[in-house]
Amino acid sequence: MNFVPLSLSKSDRNLLLVQIVFPVSLLILGIYHGFIQVLYRAGIIQSQSFLGLDYYQGLTLHGVINAIVFTTFFAVGFGNALILYYLRSGLCRTTAWVGNIMMLVGTLLAAAIILAGKANILYTFYPPLKGHPLFYIGAVLLVIGSWVSFFNWIPPYLKWRRENPGKKTPMAILGIFASFIVWFIATLPLAFEVLVLLLPWSLGWTDEVNVTLARTLFWFFGHPLVYFWLLPAYTMYYAMLPKIAGGKLYSDFAGRLAFMLFILLSCPIGLHHQYSDPGIQSSWKWFHGILTFCVALPSFITAFTLAASMEIGARSRGGKGLFAWWAKLPHWNSKGDQWLFPYLFLGLILFLFGGITGIINASAAMNGLIHNTSWVPAHFHTTLGGPVFLAFIAMSLWMVVKILGKPVRYPRLNLSVPYLWILGVVFFSTGMSVTGLMGEPRRTNMGMTFTNPESPLFHEGWKFISHFVVIGGTIMFLSMIAYFIVFFGTLFSSKTEDDRLDFPNAEPFHDENISWVQNFKPWLVATALVLAVAYTIPLLEVYKGTKKGAPAYSPDNPIPLRDQK
Repeated sequence: MNFVPLSLSKSDRNLLLVQIVFPVSLLILGIYHGFIQVLYRAGIIQSQSFLGLDYYQGLTLHGVINAIVFTTFFAVGFGNALILYYLRSGLCRTTAWVGNIMMLVGTLLAAAIILAGKANILYTFYPPLKGHPLFYIGAVLLVIGSWVSFFNWIPPYLKWRRENPGKKTPMAILGIFASFIVWFIATLPLAFEVLVLLLPWSLGWTDEVNVTLARTLFWFFGHPLVYFWLLPAYTMYYAMLPKIAGGKLYSDFAGRLAFMLFILLSCPIGLHHQYSDPGIQSSWKWFHGILTFCVALPSFITAFTLAASMEIGARSRGGKGLFAWWAKLPHWNSKGDQWLFPYLFLGLILFLFGGITGIINASAAMNGLIHNTSWVPAHFHTTLGGPVFLAFIAMSLWMVVKILGKPVRYPRLNLSVPYLWILGVVFFSTGMSVTGLMGEPRRTNMGMTFTNPESPLFHEGWKFISHFVVIGGTIMFLSMIAYFIVFFGTLFSSKTEDDRLDFPNAEPFHDENISWVQNFKPWLVATALVLAVAYTIPLLEVYKGTKKGAPAYSPDNPIPLRDQK
């Protein structure tokens, strides 16, 4: 299918700009606190922040902004843009703005509570860590706002299906719907956890909370969240990357199968995060572990399909040999639109290693070695910081360029961003992986680092390897400074081109017409059945098995709140 650039209404343009510029602006705070965490863990600084925030405030801000707020806003904005562009059908603007305003209010409310020091409960907000009620209310508004936006896409999608009988749904639309189907399924148990367990507990209506049940509900959400992050990037990989590489998508069927498999397999795998938790039968943990290995299948399909797709483009440019054709890909081209290629390509390279470490995490025996060590943040900085983060910041810049008609400022500096980032992540994640294998804990304690000889937590081996972590974190920080210069320099530059929304569109090399990967219904039914099998008994077990709940706990003061004077 051929698509031409789309002129946007003023309302649609402003909606997309808010959903891109607001989270990128917040990302400055999230990236800064990530860098501060690196320096603090290494013992280079003793205080947490010139903003006066303590360790757990900074850690909470870093996780919540980078992993929840930035990704959710981007996914909604990207989805709105794809619906407008590929379906050529307007969104209900009132509904779109209602969802957007709910997300904005929820984010600002939660951020204010974190900055006030009343929600130092980290990204996972595990009980018995207890936050202020307004933090939980803010989180609920953010999630419900994203649901409103997602539901707003369904009428134009159904209209397109009616008007185009027999035609395949555009790959990008299939991808973004798969992403939000996973998101909707995953956020249902999260909503139950927050509204039924955490919010009444935070308001003082209940004295204690069932910790195991809360953790199980969180990981029902927490690991599918990874695929909510990943699938918008996969949408770019299948629908856009082959075109940017100068080739074609090797197999249309492979792309559609991968998205459907992610819907089926992304959600019933949360218990592999709870191998060490009591109250859950090991057989159910084993079952979730098997499904976790299965979810690697669509990624293997993707690796082959994208490599073949890029090979088509490279060989069309004269690439030869078994491996030499890689050199013909547009790795260093900062002209035109091909600057997007290294962002997406290098993210794939990082994801290769992130996937390998993820398989280790999913193995019960090996998980016992690395559980709650620095190996874990090394893993998710390679996965989230690879294909997800690079794809999201690249597409954020792309959309600003297209909908404002402003070419990329400082194109050479922009081209350096993904290369600096991947170099930084390699140093950072390698260092944290090695110290994790040596037993370094995932988090430090207030006032203590692992590299200060006077600290009771001091370890000589960890101190040496921490130098690699600092080098990597510093390079990542510099990479993001370069990105912010490019992004905001472009945003505030003068308009020189037509302001029309446009995306690269990959044509299929093999355009298979296989019906069972073109309809969501059978996959949704199968997903519901698998979820019922995977979670019904474990949830009943943890609901009935915990006889007594836990009182609130503050990470800044290890005395339970009910015992504090």
